[in-house]
Amino acid sequence: MTELTTRARVTLAAVTTLVLAAVAVGYVQLAKGRADAPDTVPAASITLDPGPRLLVVSDRHAATVSRGEPSGSRQVSGVECVRVYAAAGTGVCIQPDTAWSYQLVVLDRELRQTRSFAVPGLPNRARVSASGRMVAWTTFVGGDSYSSGGFSTRTGILDTRTGTLVSTLEEFAITRDGRPYRNVDVNFWGVTFTADDNAFYATMSTAGRRHLIRGDFAARTVRTVTDNVECPSLSPDGTRIAFKQAVGGDPQRGWRLSVLDLATMAVTNLAETTSVDDQPAWLDDHTVAYTLRAPDGTPSIWSAPADATGRPTKLLDQAESPAALG
Repeated sequence: MTELTTRARVTLAAVTTLVLAAVAVGYVQLAKGRADAPDTVPAASITLDPGPRLLVVSDRHAATVSRGEPSGSRQVSGVECVRVYAAAGTGVCIQPDTAWSYQLVVLDRELRQTRSFAVPGLPNRARVSASGRMVAWTTFVGGDSYSSGGFSTRTGILDTRTGTLVSTLEEFAITRDGRPYRNVDVNFWGVTFTADDNAFYATMSTAGRRHLIRGDFAARTVRTVTDNVECPSLSPDGTRIAFKQAVGGDPQRGWRLSVLDLATMAVTNLAETTSVDDQPAWLDDHTVAYTLRAPDGTPSIWSAPADATGRPTKLLDQAESPAALG
């Protein structure tokens, strides 16, 4: 029985890896075909300067749009990205490198590349700290022997000031429920930074549980805070975390967009009842933005009040990965 189970897992991992590779190839081919779209403008004409705009991914490229008039102000750059984020004039873009791989690119305020390096797997999340100093990313990877689903995650952090690069948070020492913890099945995803550019929050999965963790970049440590918090996003005032919460603790039932008060640990479910499989982004201290997908996969950006009042509002069609520039 053990031999059959092992063979089944190896086979599943191999098949999953092939599927992920096929998706990557298909994406690159599609993106190349769209690279010369009529509404694409030179990258130099778009900046990450602070202002009432959103940075988004539109037609597989970094784009900006006015928050006051989103339907008619979209400017699409020539910088190809599948995930973007920006703060204080620093941008992060995950883009295809070859037909089989992706790279993470750090951008300056004029979307010029300042650094790039390969990242494994398929892009999933990206974040920049409020000061623009720290950059984080998450990708899906295939083939880890412990993963019964055939894939896992890799999450890394770059200090753009010192050049210090941590390629995976799995190197950090873990305190789980008050005790030192190690397990081969540990995965991290969805980093969000605090104002001091050292502490951060993220999701850690292990032994069938998903924890909110608080990390210390300098000390290379993380500790669990609470459970069932995925893809956290810290509010500008540092008091709350917007996140996706598995319905009934089971991701198979979808996710509810929610907000956690860090002082009281109270959870508030927001007005959006559609399953949100995204890391939300705060537009300000009162509003959360996120991506929803139509049945055919077409993305759109929505927002909802962070206090559970009101109703969801569509901000932009055919766009995803929102980040408020100011």
